[in-house]
Amino acid sequence: MNLGGLFKSKPKPRIAQSPPVNYLDLKTKPYYIVASVEVGNTTTKSILTATDMNAGRTYIVNKTVKMTRDVRLPKVGEEIFAHTINGTALTRESIAELVRDTLVESHERARLDIRTDLHFVVRSTGVVAELDSPDQVGAFIQALAQGCLMAGVPPRLMTPAMSIHNIINKFRNYTLIDKVIFMGAVASCFPPQGSTGVEVVANEMEGELATAGIKEGSRWTDVDFRNPCLSMDFGTTLDGRVTSEELPYAHTIGNLLGLAGAIPDAVVQGTGLVDRMTGATLDIFDPKMKPDYGRDAMEFADQIDEIVKIEKVPMSRTKYGLVPVNPMAAEQNNVVLIGCDAGVNGSDMSKLSKIGADLYKGNGLKTLFGTLDLVCARMARRLVEVGVEEGIVTKNTAIGVTGRAGISGNKPSLILEEIEKLKLFDQPEMNVVFVDDGLARGAAVMARCMNSMGTPKNPLGGLRGGKCILKTRMEYEACKGSAPVPQAARPDKDTQAYFVGGHNRA
Repeated sequence: MNLGGLFKSKPKPRIAQSPPVNYLDLKTKPYYIVASVEVGNTTTKSILTATDMNAGRTYIVNKTVKMTRDVRLPKVGEEIFAHTINGTALTRESIAELVRDTLVESHERARLDIRTDLHFVVRSTGVVAELDSPDQVGAFIQALAQGCLMAGVPPRLMTPAMSIHNIINKFRNYTLIDKVIFMGAVASCFPPQGSTGVEVVANEMEGELATAGIKEGSRWTDVDFRNPCLSMDFGTTLDGRVTSEELPYAHTIGNLLGLAGAIPDAVVQGTGLVDRMTGATLDIFDPKMKPDYGRDAMEFADQIDEIVKIEKVPMSRTKYGLVPVNPMAAEQNNVVLIGCDAGVNGSDMSKLSKIGADLYKGNGLKTLFGTLDLVCARMARRLVEVGVEEGIVTKNTAIGVTGRAGISGNKPSLILEEIEKLKLFDQPEMNVVFVDDGLARGAAVMARCMNSMGTPKNPLGGLRGGKCILKTRMEYEACKGSAPVPQAARPDKDTQAYFVGGHNRA
């Protein structure tokens, strides 16, 4: 009798977390410092990363986080042009000031100077739920740019270098700008519809950054998270990508969208422990608490599962899970849209709050958090399931998870157990990775891609198990007639030019 089979240990999730970086190294060694500025539905962040250009590994230098709901109120004469998913009103001016304050604070905490130590800034937003169309994302990015300028960020740190002469001396040995150009493929994957992808889904840029960030973060583990891959970013809203298996550049063949952390938030808002409109799970999360995953948690999770809808987005929808989408454009570009919703555009969120009220009243916090962990793990498995059913996720696809509702608490272990049920992999722990701050890490990757800075000895591009694709890229670009262009031949962009997912939208 094989007793080993009876006592087989559970697979251990691979969780990427980088060690702290030495402050003196930041000043003396070739570390490429990037600020990721994001205004999300729940939090506004300025995360400073430093990439060791010799090893290609990225460290988190500082993480300054503010609650977006604490943004100042609109002033007389200001136009409210966006809201968070919980109804917080935003104006261009209030966003710019919030970004300015957060960016300045993060540099002060890190003892870095914005004008002399910073090398690039990448801006993004998760506040897409209340926009009327994907194209409005651009206006939001412009507001973020204004905030960066107000903080003292030089305009040149928000646009890619036109030639090697625009790269500072410290990094000229690390750029390949004279050999290859940035064609819009961040970490070797093109967005849908060639230019920006926002024509397909409003949060495409979030998915792009998260995918690139998980690729970078996976380097701290033994999981090879390159193409083909599936990324899942469980912020307040859901974003992510499914990529194809092509060289030198993969294509986006799937986009994830809808509600994510907003699901557990709605449950918690019913408990009375947080504000019923703007409260978040983060407000009461206790990492020391051991959740209860018993029968009651299972039953409440079943009730929530009945409300949470995960499916291929129907062709009739212009919004799904409150996120603007264009299923027709997706179909024309061979992109499968996979959405998560509660009712229709959050219409059943009140039902989740009712469950939260009953759950907390009868069972307490341990069962509440046990239930939420189970729900999030099942959501991850159901998203992968739809990808498998649609033929865009296979046994060759690496799976990556980031975002607060995917990596906090015991969720990585539970998600790994759920994915194991799909029987996709012989060793699921070698094909699934969990990454902290995926979006910020993605910003670091994007900054380097836009300036043609790579690490051939430790590549992000290419296929799982494959080698560096530099030579293949050069051959591809020569075939396409896309050789590097001198700066004078390129159109000049003013300081208000903005980048959505890394693609110029000036």
